Amino acid sequence: MLRAAAVLVLAGALSGAAPGARVAAQDSTFAVLQDTAFVVDRVVAVVGNQPILGSQIEEQLFTMLSARDAPPLATAADTAALRQRILDDMIAEELLVQAALRDTAVKVTEQEVSQGVAERLRSVRNRFTSEVDYQTELRNAGFQTPEEFRRFLTEQQRRTFLKNRLIERMQANEQIKSVAPTEREMRDFFEKNKQLFGQRPASVSFRQIVVAPQPSTEARQRAYQLADSIAKALRAGGDFATAARRFSADSGSRSQGGDLGWQRRGTFERPFDEAVFRLRPGTISDPVETVFGYHVIQVERVQPTEVQARHVLIVPETTPANRDSARALATRVADAARAGASFDSLQRAHHDGSEEREALNAPLDRLPEVYQSAIAQADSGAVAGPFELAGPDGRVKFAVLRLGAKRPAGEVTFSDVEEQLRRALSENLAQERYVDRLRASTYVDIRNP
Repeated sequence: MLRAAAVLVLAGALSGAAPGARVAAQDSTFAVLQDTAFVVDRVVAVVGNQPILGSQIEEQLFTMLSARDAPPLATAADTAALRQRILDDMIAEELLVQAALRDTAVKVTEQEVSQGVAERLRSVRNRFTSEVDYQTELRNAGFQTPEEFRRFLTEQQRRTFLKNRLIERMQANEQIKSVAPTEREMRDFFEKNKQLFGQRPASVSFRQIVVAPQPSTEARQRAYQLADSIAKALRAGGDFATAARRFSADSGSRSQGGDLGWQRRGTFERPFDEAVFRLRPGTISDPVETVFGYHVIQVERVQPTEVQARHVLIVPETTPANRDSARALATRVADAARAGASFDSLQRAHHDGSEEREALNAPLDRLPEVYQSAIAQADSGAVAGPFELAGPDGRVKFAVLRLGAKRPAGEVTFSDVEEQLRRALSENLAQERYVDRLRASTYVDIRNP
């Protein structure tokens, strides 16, 4: 029963696994006793009234050994230490899931779970060129049918949602408080896990001013009127998903019927954020204006710190004359920056608020090609642009960059990841303390494996 291993196998991470590691992991779940009896499983721990089985430990071990970045296990002691770490993690997860099930304020819907499972299944299936290959790998992983694999993923997804919702709720109530890691803890973690960070790609930092064409007053009024008419039709019983697919200019949510999923406060543009956290579930908003255009919003569900909402976005039309004006303005901005004008002042006056203001140590090979071309021709400290940014539905903007430091590829250093480590360890330490409190009030019995 190597079910957890299947997630990694079917996600395509087995490409670097050694066949011998697979056999060893499978064989380790069986032991011969007196030539006739077989131990096919065993209870290695009990959390509350929930057992953790030896086969589950082996599943997780197999998963980790099959990964491309599998930890090196030179001795039997290394393997034993990894098994112990896996067991500790499984106990912590079980404590959190049980606490979430006891907390009546923690809600997870079947729709959320189904959507999450569907996304994972699509991701897994897309890694195989044929249905035959997919189902063959399913059987190799211990699943007789795709439906059996779906049931497994459903349970895993539900547990993940429960755990995450509980943690978010406890953080909002300050029952889980941030714990600042020491520099020693961060450096120790970095040194022990240095191989996981890999090579640092060539990167660049820059600030930017993105100039967007400005629609006329008449175009804005037409967009508002369309958004208002959509809101009224929806209040009269119109179908929100149909309206989003027909009218919305948000290419990211349009095909999903305007669904934005679960989002935390502060995620959205401020006017949208204020509106979405003020709405009662099911109600339709009046048009809300942001830098993107006019939004018609409906909140579907509410949690203490997040909402599930959907919207229809109406963007005012711009004309070729508007685009020419934006291009001319971007040219004047670039000339002023080269002449010594304050980039910060120019950014405050002209930057499109829907775009990022800066990028720090952005990997060059992940930037859009138009950025790569502009950066390649400029030195650190130089002004690059303006150049055209193509957007959805033929819309364009114009970017001007002030380049910061360029860094060649090389090994990741502690300073490269110091802030990420600080945030990650702070969260981990806070959760560990909360899990310790749960463990102190829950029956936990660890048995000799």
